[in-house]
Amino acid sequence: MELRWLDDFIALARTRHFSRAADERNCTQPTLSRRIKLLEDEMGVTLIDRNTLPLSLTPAGEVFLAGAEQMSRIARETKSRCGEIREKQLNRLVFATTQTLYLCFYNAWVEPFSSEQGIDIELNLKSTAWVGPDFVSALAQGECDLALCYWHPAVDFLRALDDDRFESITVADEVLVPVTALDEQGHPLHQLPGRARKPLPYIGYHEGSFARPVIQQFIQQQLEPPQLVTMNENFHAVSVKAMVKEGFGLGWIPKRLIGDSLRYNQLALAGDERWHIPMQIRLYRLRHNHNSSLDALWSLIADQVAEGVTTAL
Repeated sequence: MELRWLDDFIALARTRHFSRAADERNCTQPTLSRRIKLLEDEMGVTLIDRNTLPLSLTPAGEVFLAGAEQMSRIARETKSRCGEIREKQLNRLVFATTQTLYLCFYNAWVEPFSSEQGIDIELNLKSTAWVGPDFVSALAQGECDLALCYWHPAVDFLRALDDDRFESITVADEVLVPVTALDEQGHPLHQLPGRARKPLPYIGYHEGSFARPVIQQFIQQQLEPPQLVTMNENFHAVSVKAMVKEGFGLGWIPKRLIGDSLRYNQLALAGDERWHIPMQIRLYRLRHNHNSSLDALWSLIADQVAEGVTTAL
């Protein structure tokens, strides 16, 4: 049984005339007659009394009409709801970001701002475990609509996003700061630059992370390079922070991630501003992705950045 047969029957029951019902259903009279006959064959009863003028419903037809109207209404309502879900899914934006930016920027600004503007975004939680090149690949292949990443000229894998296929907005500045745990007297355990005979234990980053090439370039450019011995490497700043907090060494961590730890003396700076490394936080998109929600959010974020809202976070 096809749903359109139900609407055919409902039209015939209302008009009581095959020709008028066929016109209403935008088909020929023979086609409508055939569909009604197929419906009767399916139900195993006669639904239309064709010996009366105008046509009338048999007792079985009266019962079937009530059911047909209910089924037709449910089908229309269900189709409408499914259409709404499909429309919502088409307008939903898939967002990718690093674990650190998820914790200290996405939750603090991106998600609340998009909700306030009535724009539906869906965070790809898997992206919080990605390494740097994964973001470039996902954006290029359309696996996400937006990617929020750290940026620094030393990060080679981000250069792929400099071509005309992509565009970006610098949404905020960030700085990597060297931090260390405190001793029992509340003094920093480690202080840069360290000594050649006694290098400082260092908690670093794996290849593929955003921070590693940035820190490497910074160290190489110093006239008095720090004396470090690598104790451990991690992909994510959250893990570096945890190791530093346990006293295993010093490490460079985005300042937004350690603000509370510095404020409550859980961590201390391991060097003055000479050892601070500036970075940027950039939002990327495919230039030719013209999802209406994406265009709207992109424009709103650009306006917020121009007003200096995000840099205040």
